[in-house]
Amino acid sequence: MTIPVITIDGPSGSGKGTIGQMIARHLKWHYLDSGALYRVLTLQALKAQVDLHDEHHLAAMALHLPVRFVDSATHHRIFLHHHDVTESIRSEEVSRATSILAASPLIRTNLLARQRALALAPGLVTDGRDMGTVVFPKAKVKFFFIASAAERAERRYKQLQQLGVGANYEAILTELEARDLRDQTRPVAPLKPAPDAHILDTSGLSIDVVFQYVLEKITL
Repeated sequence: MTIPVITIDGPSGSGKGTIGQMIARHLKWHYLDSGALYRVLTLQALKAQVDLHDEHHLAAMALHLPVRFVDSATHHRIFLHHHDVTESIRSEEVSRATSILAASPLIRTNLLARQRALALAPGLVTDGRDMGTVVFPKAKVKFFFIASAAERAERRYKQLQQLGVGANYEAILTELEARDLRDQTRPVAPLKPAPDAHILDTSGLSIDVVFQYVLEKITL
């Protein structure tokens, strides 16, 4: 039985996670935030004070990463061991370090099977950077979101403010642009749209407009 998959790729802050969760709830499908796997691994490495450039150690950790995703009608929560890390993996420290791990071919290979194993009936909606190009190249429908760096930085700034986390807009913008460059130029699974992906610039668009656009493109 082939499990239908919908992928939404794009840079950080383009809206893919928000829309991915909304579509998954609408369809009553499973949802995978693929970037969360890398973030959880990064958080675990930081807590254990593992050298972020020790590829073999980190790749071994990736094979046995005790991560668990819990979905409800209104929330998507992420657990490391028995601790809810949904918010803590979004810290600026974790965000900066994650792109270092994500550039490792060995780590990506070891997480690939875990990502694919999460494609369960009745279907999966997943977002990331290489979901439509590498992880699920035969996905039924693919999307690639883009947005200006300035707008994405503003979204991140407001998100951190809502969480009560101190943030500096200029610092966020600088780090976001640096991360985009790393993601786009890494030798393995670079950030780019799949040839058959629907490309949407979400700059200036409301969540409802983007949600309706995605729904209209989905043919099941």
